Amino acid sequence: MTEELVIMRDQQAVTTSLQVARVFNKKHKHVIEAINNKINSAENSAQYKNMFVEGTYTDASGKANKMYYMNRDGFTFIAFGFTGAKADQFKLKYIDAFNQMEKQLQQQKPLSLPEQIQLIAKGYESLSTDVEDIKNRMGLPGNMAHSFSKKRNAKIINVLGGKKSNAYRDKNVRAKTYRALFSSYRETFDQDRCNDLPMKDFDRAIDFVNNWYPPFELQQEIQRANAQLAIV
Repeated sequence: MTEELVIMRDQQAVTTSLQVARVFNKKHKHVIEAINNKINSAENSAQYKNMFVEGTYTDASGKANKMYYMNRDGFTFIAFGFTGAKADQFKLKYIDAFNQMEKQLQQQKPLSLPEQIQLIAKGYESLSTDVEDIKNRMGLPGNMAHSFSKKRNAKIINVLGGKKSNAYRDKNVRAKTYRALFSSYRETFDQDRCNDLPMKDFDRAIDFVNNWYPPFELQQEIQRANAQLAIV
């Protein structure tokens, strides 16, 4: 439960607006609105901006959408308005999750970007060891995450029969295919976000995408969708 509720990002224990919406059974757009209202308020705006960091996530159709990361303080402000016994139980679980993650951070913090640069700047004597350590501990940088997303999208297009295929134009079938690939990815790499994949696993993830195919039932649905186009 701790890993699902709270994650490690930029040497902080944080959760996401997506996770908060899911756990407290709220619409994500309403959680986003609550955060935006805090950030855009005239009073204490600067403090709120330190609690929330804007990010993006990719939905089942492959579209990038807005989300927020929030630290313990940000979560406290957002969850403050959630009332009821069940909401209180979730708040307590979140508090415990933050405590556990922050305890882990005190024991071993991940490398920040300046720390990574410092390691590389030490020279080439221990460079191979340092780089390997960095690759083992940091997620995908932007360019690698973008390359992975392009590879994934190309695979989906190929599996569906091309952008002009009926299966690709069917949003329901396309969304099912994205979900199926992501489900297999999550099971294989134990990651909820592509950006969290360690750099050392990048090549293996690319191989995974290249060799992935939908389960049999979904293949049949794709074939039926494309066959309907041929009949028309």
